Parts: sequence; structure tokens; C-alpha cells
Amino acid sequence: MTILVQFAIGLLFGLGLVISGMSNPAKVLNFLDLGGIPAGTWDASLAFVMAGAVAVTFVGFRHVLKLAQPLLADRFHVPTRSDIDPRIIVGPAIFGIGWGLAGFCPGPALTALGFGSISALVFVVAMFAGMVLARFIAQLPSSTRLAAPVDPLET
Repeated sequence: MTILVQFAIGLLFGLGLVISGMSNPAKVLNFLDLGGIPAGTWDASLAFVMAGAVAVTFVGFRHVLKLAQPLLADRFHVPTRSDIDPRIIVGPAIFGIGWGLAGFCPGPALTALGFGSISALVFVVAMFAGMVLARFIAQLPSSTRLAAPVDPLET
């Protein structure tokens, strides 16, 4: 039963991405092109998509988190850390750069694969390669990771 519910939710999410235009990188890049405001190429429609998503999430989370436990799981999986580490800064920065360069983020890229998009395929392959690389780097002992350069004048 759980897998069917997850499939239905994924299908609904993918349908929303297609209807909103999020699976079209040209539409996303026009949204991100704030320099195109005077020239008329800026597309503000994705701001409405984002506002709708934030509103649904705000209402949904407030309702769901009042429950004692989720309907299809034993417990909620809510983050417990509240500190800001470098990964919480670097990760979203890389995400934003990739989104701005390619016009895709992970969900819409996977949706665009269904249309046979070669650019989506390249993005998804690069995304998975980046995920594997990030996991590999995280597994390295801290002494072998790249450290900040030492200033020879301070020693």
C-alpha cells in the first residue's frame, strides 16, 4: 500500500512539474534571467508556482506535524540539527549554480527524461556523478580532505 501511495504522490508531483513548466529549462532560465526584465524576456510565472508550493507546504506541515505519527510510517523523520555547517552553505550554492546554468533541478530533470530530452539526460548523469563524488569525499578521513591553505607568514 505504501508503495502505491508513494507512486501516486510522485505522479502528481511530476504532473505538476509538467503543467507548471518546471520541466522546460527555457522557461526556468527565463525566470532566472532578471536582466531580461526591461527587454521582456523575464517570465514571472514560476514565482506563482513557487508561492503556491510554499503555501501548500506551510499549511500541510502545520497540519501533519500535529499528528502523533505519520499515516504510513512509524515516526516522522525531521531534522534535529540547528547549526549551520559548510555543507549547508556549499550544497545549496552548487544547486543554485547548476539550476542557473542548466535550467534543471533534480525533480524536473527526471520528469524531462520522460520526454527524451538529451540535455536532461546529461544533467541527470552529471547529478548522479556529483552525488557519488560527494558521498566519496564525505567518507574520506578529515586529514585527507582539502584543508584551508596555511599562511606561511603566520607560522
